[in-house]
Amino acid sequence: MLGLSVSASASNVSQLQSKLGSTQSQLSSTQSHEQSLSQKVKSLNSQVSGLAGQVSLVQSREAAARATLGQEDAQLGQARVEVADERVRLAHLRKILHLARRALASELVSEYEQPQESFVSLLVNAGGFQQLLDQIQYMSSTKQHEQTIVIITRRAQAETVAASKRLLALEAADQRAADATATQTSALEGMSSLLSSRELALADERSAQATALAATQAKGAELTEAIATIQKQEAAAKAAAQAVATTAPSSTPGSPTSSTSPGALGGTPGQTTGTDGWAIPYAIVLCESGGQNLPPNGAGASGYYQIEPATWKDFGGTGPAAYLASKAEQDAVAAKIWNGGAGASNWTCARIVGIT
Repeated sequence: MLGLSVSASASNVSQLQSKLGSTQSQLSSTQSHEQSLSQKVKSLNSQVSGLAGQVSLVQSREAAARATLGQEDAQLGQARVEVADERVRLAHLRKILHLARRALASELVSEYEQPQESFVSLLVNAGGFQQLLDQIQYMSSTKQHEQTIVIITRRAQAETVAASKRLLALEAADQRAADATATQTSALEGMSSLLSSRELALADERSAQATALAATQAKGAELTEAIATIQKQEAAAKAAAQAVATTAPSSTPGSPTSSTSPGALGGTPGQTTGTDGWAIPYAIVLCESGGQNLPPNGAGASGYYQIEPATWKDFGGTGPAAYLASKAEQDAVAAKIWNGGAGASNWTCARIVGIT
């Protein structure tokens, strides 16, 4: 029996070492993946930050363009007022030009129909010096009136042409300013929309990578905990194997060679049996609690023998949990559960150390 226990313990140690190596390999792979995801998240953070700066810059330019557009709209309004005034002025000048042309035409017709007398004719036909002066003055006034009409006509025509040119220039400048501002605003809006879409996509990708990173970190923590548990089980299995190997009495011819007789493994219910005063084999105690009166673990098991509350109550334990009772009571309840080895399956470590 002792040889079989030692062999089983060694086998369990080997299995635990293999499991430990596999888990450590998984942890290494997980940590490598975690590092890769961390670098990706860092890179995405940098890209999002850079893109946010670009978006801010484009938005500031868009705001400036809109402010400029507002100013140009005000200038455009003023230009349109000037255009309207210029149109009124042009209409007025055209009216004056029309009247001047009519007056000039009338004068030309009048001169054609009633030619003016020459200076010699005036002298011959004059009734006196005063009449001559009056006729000369009249001729001079008529000539001056004709010249005035011609000057007014020419001036009105020139101002009309100039006003037409100014009107065309104002309208063209108005259209160019409106087109340029609209083009710039549209371009900035398109750029801002594109950058915002890109920023949103990067944020979504970063969120997905961060979620994956958190999951990988959680898996790494689980593997680390699993490694710690396996190492603890491995140490307990080694200690149990050593305890089983070293606690056997020296064999003499004709005497029993096994220390793992039914009494040694469990004894009768209510008795403290096993090694060093434990109710069950010391190797199992060492694996389960290390010989310490432990508080409840995640499953609620506690005490020297890691007994769960329901089992503790079913086998006559007092109080809500094993670790709150004395060692003597824990020994008595553990002996009942062990039942001479029939209840060994109640302890996971019994299989680990090769005692079933």
